[in-house]
Amino acid sequence: MTVPSALDPATATRQSLAHGPLGMALLHVERARCGNGPWEAVHRRLAVIGPLIEGPEASLFLGAPAMAYVLHLAAADSNRYAGALHALDGIVAAHTRRRLDTAHDRIDKSRQAAFAEYDLLRGLTGLGVLLLRRQPDSVETKRVLEYLVRLTEPIKGPKGIRIPGWWVWHAPTNLGAPTPGGHANVGLAHGIAGPLALLALAKRKGVVVDGQDDAMMRICRWLDRIRQSDHRGTRWPRWVTEAAVVPVRPAAPSWCYGTPGLARAQQLAGIAMEDDHRKRMAERALLDCLADPLQLNRLTDRGLCHGVGGLLRTVERVAEDAETPSVFTDRLHQLRQHSLTMGPPEETGFLEGAAGAALAFQCAEPDAGGVGDWDACLLLV
Repeated sequence: MTVPSALDPATATRQSLAHGPLGMALLHVERARCGNGPWEAVHRRLAVIGPLIEGPEASLFLGAPAMAYVLHLAAADSNRYAGALHALDGIVAAHTRRRLDTAHDRIDKSRQAAFAEYDLLRGLTGLGVLLLRRQPDSVETKRVLEYLVRLTEPIKGPKGIRIPGWWVWHAPTNLGAPTPGGHANVGLAHGIAGPLALLALAKRKGVVVDGQDDAMMRICRWLDRIRQSDHRGTRWPRWVTEAAVVPVRPAAPSWCYGTPGLARAQQLAGIAMEDDHRKRMAERALLDCLADPLQLNRLTDRGLCHGVGGLLRTVERVAEDAETPSVFTDRLHQLRQHSLTMGPPEETGFLEGAAGAALAFQCAEPDAGGVGDWDACLLLV
């Protein structure tokens, strides 16, 4: 295995868990695991990925860490890919150490964060997801958690006002929404719900660092302050700027920014901190969302990120930990039928394409049986 130092578009697409063949391989892994497809189909897809990206851009969704995630799922409890995984574990650990050093240096110099430093798709939260699966007891795993604890500590903003430590100077990704003065992002993909979910999942697995509960509580109290409730239920804005919360009206119930992702993150936090009130509040928020046609009709595609697929998978995971699972599982048939009213995704990939939509749909079928943890990269489990 060789690792190129430069990042070109063709290589990036080929090694993208979100949009390229690496993500598509997850569908074949799940089918092979369930006995519905050959492992050879997985091997063929992975064999053409090529030299892996290991530079600063590498993340859970790109390059060497993305390959490690897919191989981990493909290996399951076997010795498949043992040599490659051992090599990738070392690469990921070294890469994480470099990313952590850069992040702490940024905090030490009182500069504001960026999504690429901390978030799920490009940052240290995503690397933490992989480490928690592959190397839960490693120094690097605990250092990621310690960094996330530090990220939650308030900082002094440009105007001297204390702002959340995850406040970024730039606008939300690909949403065309200017945010003068930056913003604090709320969502699971790019916002503070991602670190909250990872901190909670780590504690559930017995991986704990100093300040972990305090960090989760800081995040939860901030989410409580910006929470919105009316006759349609409880929800949270996508982000907060110096002047406003966005949006003020109900938005699409997506995995990445909507109520489902926020509800799952807070359900996990409630379980980890033994806070039954928060757990029930989160579950009620999702139920209210599922009962609101206005919100459901805002979903216009089958994908995981912004579509019905992400909602399907989130509902299933919430149900697994819910006090009354049936109030969620009873909704799956309706959501699957809603998905069928939409055309198939134009893209073939995992996060917004046909592969992810197919995974979510088939796992929600009544006879799906035991489902694998392919959605760990979505911070749902």
